[in-house]
Amino acid sequence: MGGMYMGGANAKDVENLNVTASRLSPIRRAGARLLSVPGGTNIIDSAMVLKQRNATSADLLSYQPGVYAQAPAGSDDLRLSIRGSGLQVGANATRAGVIVLFDDLPATTPIGSFNELMEPLGIQYTEVLRGGNGLESGSLQLGGLINFHSFTGYDAKTYQARVEAGSFGYLKEQLSSGKVIGKSDYYISVTNSYRSGYQDQTKATSFGINFNYGYRFNDSVDTRFFFRYRQTYEGNPYYLTRAQVRDNPKQAQYPYNTWGTYTIEPGTKYFGNRTTIRIDDASRLVIGATYIDAPMDHQLGNTASIYNNFYLSGSIRYTRNDRVFGHKSDTTAGIYATGDLPGSDFMNLVRRQAAYPNVPVGTLLTKQKLGGSSTVFHVSNNTEVFRNFWLTAGGGLSYDPRSGSVVYPVRNHFSTAPLNFAPRGGFRYQFTPDIRIYGNVSRSVQSAQDWQFLSGKQYTSGLAKGQTEGWQKLEPQTATTFEIGSEGTYKSQRWSVSYYHSAVHNELLSAVTADSQLYNSAVFTNASRTTHQGVEAGINGTLFKWNGNAITYMQAYTWSDFHYNHDSVFGHNRLPGVPEHYYQGELHADFKNGFYTTFDVEAASSIVASYDNGARTAPYHIYSYTVGYLWPKKSRRVYLQFHNLANKHYAMGVVPVYTSTNGDAAAELVGDGFGVFAGIDVGLN
Repeated sequence: MGGMYMGGANAKDVENLNVTASRLSPIRRAGARLLSVPGGTNIIDSAMVLKQRNATSADLLSYQPGVYAQAPAGSDDLRLSIRGSGLQVGANATRAGVIVLFDDLPATTPIGSFNELMEPLGIQYTEVLRGGNGLESGSLQLGGLINFHSFTGYDAKTYQARVEAGSFGYLKEQLSSGKVIGKSDYYISVTNSYRSGYQDQTKATSFGINFNYGYRFNDSVDTRFFFRYRQTYEGNPYYLTRAQVRDNPKQAQYPYNTWGTYTIEPGTKYFGNRTTIRIDDASRLVIGATYIDAPMDHQLGNTASIYNNFYLSGSIRYTRNDRVFGHKSDTTAGIYATGDLPGSDFMNLVRRQAAYPNVPVGTLLTKQKLGGSSTVFHVSNNTEVFRNFWLTAGGGLSYDPRSGSVVYPVRNHFSTAPLNFAPRGGFRYQFTPDIRIYGNVSRSVQSAQDWQFLSGKQYTSGLAKGQTEGWQKLEPQTATTFEIGSEGTYKSQRWSVSYYHSAVHNELLSAVTADSQLYNSAVFTNASRTTHQGVEAGINGTLFKWNGNAITYMQAYTWSDFHYNHDSVFGHNRLPGVPEHYYQGELHADFKNGFYTTFDVEAASSIVASYDNGARTAPYHIYSYTVGYLWPKKSRRVYLQFHNLANKHYAMGVVPVYTSTNGDAAAELVGDGFGVFAGIDVGLN
């Protein structure tokens, strides 16, 4: 239960942010910063999320207007889309279309963002800046930006232990500790999880570490070091038809159900540093750098795909607060840069002897090297042109060279170096300290992930027959987006609503075919012109209060209309990937004696699964119920959660295919059936 949460921030916090920052909680400071953005944003307080199960980051990102996040088979292989971003990556292990930051540091690389690093436990709060609203941190992606903020020694309990367990063999454990020692502080969280799975062949395990250490040299300079480590195992059941989901959602797709298909991330390592220099009362500089080593082992289909991924990223962000002709004026300028390091490659090996008679398992079939980078120079300014009315202007310059080489069994090479400019303009008007309206127009730019260019012609002979030999020219996806909306609080009711319209050129789309599935790949292309438009709405607040007790509610609704404009083959068809209508709601009761209870509903319209629009998932609605006890004034909690009370058979997502067969297609990802989960969480200082 993530929830649209404003952290209690209002316009007065924005006014005084630079003066009183030290007096505000981290979440309230973040809320104040987001209120200065003229567009759709979310802030998620993990204290709310921890009242229920936290299996994956899909739990963390739930109840967020405009955010579609699902965890197929309960794994870390997150399906994530904001404003239609990432529709082209339905079948791979990294997310695209949204820039991901950890603690303001780059985590998105030319290959995308790594799912396994997005462990929800150990996160204090999360910022989501939808669409062009992420410009000030270097995001030019269609979907925007997600910034996960870890606990530090200043915010965490000295000792914390959490255990969750329940249906489908689920068990998750966390031990954490945080403390301030003089000018230093530290936080460490260690997690371990196991799940045998609701669906056949969906066992999932993980082990992870989230650590940071900070040191304050003085009031003007501080630095913080970060380390993350995570290893995962995820069984892969592949995809079912609508009829199969209706009749037996626990089955895996034939013949993969007999092949033991799975993916291992044997140990992803993330190192980072962020140093903040407060130059004076009006300006500061934040410098950051990260290194990621993310090996992947896909044991899928007839072949095994082995990836060696090494990335170095950096960011610089300078902010300044001035007065121009007596009016407040805030300026941000910076750089977001990331690139492949030497040694980044991937190869396909023989996996199934039956498919390669007389060829030893492990024989090399193909090998490719990758070389890509992305650099965004960005600048923006917010100026109060008259009282409570602000204008925003800015833009980003994006340079995205990509290259790749096939080194076995043939040799070939490709390279491309697109340069694009993405301007942005907007306004916001603060009617009262608690109510505002806003609007903006922005340009987005997104180059394909470097491995996606290997989507050209196939080998026609030899051991590599059927696999991809050549590189395909893929143009960067660009879009112009208009957005208008309102946000505010009235009588303890908080709302957020925005409408956006994106005219998309060269949209990057993919489809899985029978052949590509055998080699753990998809076919990528630039689409003809498409349109993305939608409404993102959320409201939460208090219904009743009496004698220290309260009944509150939370609702999030997203309308998503993504379609071709005038495609020569598909006409005005809808794009597959996400439901047109998606709703999450919760009724929550908190009692002064410590007991709490929630009733949750999740509802979605059908999801188009094929580009010809012949295949669609069934619409669904599921209900869940939680009861818990939080010891008053103590960090101790127990809860019992009942998920999918009616044991609904449903698909929570799709992997797009080109065409359907008799109105159906093997493209659906199964959602969990009825399950019971319990948890205990104890913190001590």
